[in-house]
Amino acid sequence: MMTYTASHLTYLLLCHRKLWLHHRQIRMEDNSVDVAAGKLLDRATYQRRAKKWSQLVCDTLKIDHFDPLAKVVKETKKSPKLEHAHVAQLKYYLYALERRGVAGATGLLEYPAQRRTLEVALTEADRSVTIPGWEAEIARIVGLDECPPLVKKSYCGECAFHDFCFV
Repeated sequence: MMTYTASHLTYLLLCHRKLWLHHRQIRMEDNSVDVAAGKLLDRATYQRRAKKWSQLVCDTLKIDHFDPLAKVVKETKKSPKLEHAHVAQLKYYLYALERRGVAGATGLLEYPAQRRTLEVALTEADRSVTIPGWEAEIARIVGLDECPPLVKKSYCGECAFHDFCFV
């Protein structure tokens, strides 16, 4: 089974249309102010701890913060607004590490502005049903001949694809 990027998984959970477009290299968020702000937040947060974290690349996945000694993956996010997608992304990273022989890894999801940290771990249901289901659904959507129809959601107005979908 193909390993997809974290963006594929996030877009699966947020917008099938965006997933389909992203898979075809149509990337509006590359010039997004929100994406730039997120990268700045990631670099500026917890700088004293930076030495223990290293970047890890596994096929198509790029894990920005991994502590190989403690086997912890850390994700820093601006807002918990889309927390379900953030948790899913971390679980997907943990699943990918496990498939490559790194057993027992855990995740930390950090929201610095809210001073909140959430621990994330894989469950047996994640391993056997949820994540394989996500991968199958991603494969189905990106394999469609036509872009999925527009489904208006509460966060569409903030999306980098807004003009593509609504103008």
